[in-house]
Amino acid sequence: MTPAAPTLNPHILIVEDEDAIAAALAYALSTDGMTTTHVRLIVDARRELADRRPALMILDVGLPDGSGFELCREVRASSTLPVILLTARSEEIDRVVGLELGADDYVSKPFSPREVSLRVRSVLRRMSVAPGQSAMTLFSVDEEGQRITFNGALLALTRREFLLLKTLLVRPGRVCSRESLLDAAWGAEAESGDRTVDTHIKTLRAKLKAIRADLDPIETHRGLGYSINILGGSA
Repeated sequence: MTPAAPTLNPHILIVEDEDAIAAALAYALSTDGMTTTHVRLIVDARRELADRRPALMILDVGLPDGSGFELCREVRASSTLPVILLTARSEEIDRVVGLELGADDYVSKPFSPREVSLRVRSVLRRMSVAPGQSAMTLFSVDEEGQRITFNGALLALTRREFLLLKTLLVRPGRVCSRESLLDAAWGAEAESGDRTVDTHIKTLRAKLKAIRADLDPIETHRGLGYSINILGGSA
């Protein structure tokens, strides 16, 4: 299953068991030019996903017939459909779990429906960005040679820096937690924590800046981790 092709009026699937919240979201999205379908249960969400091709799914974590985390895992196993998770829980571990399962963004209740609508637009923009604008046109990864070029120039990377950057480049725009980056670059040898990842990211940024001072492709998500900005954002 793949998400629907980007349109001027994208269709959004809202999976939320609280009708008032769903109605507020639907109104905010409609005023932003989007159409919506609302379901309350995971079983209904599965049916909608099979019958239709929404552009994005807004998914509540706590649903009467199961966990939104599990549905997110199912969707991500077979689809690139963008997913934004909603939850009443604000603990960092829940946010990290959601992102590790492949969610594209995460919003904790209470929230502003307008904010969610803006996040939906942001995620859809990342998914539909033209190839000429993609950060992936700035990078080239040579897996066998363990080399990465940026803007046509070969980066002088240590093994850890190569593994960190390669992990971020697997899916531009997706947030990778510090824990997942530590595991990807250090594996069983990992003995340090967040500070080690942060230090290596800082060095990576300096090497990228040395080639293109006007770009800062590595984006920091406070309390969550890092991502590669698919637009190759300006410094």
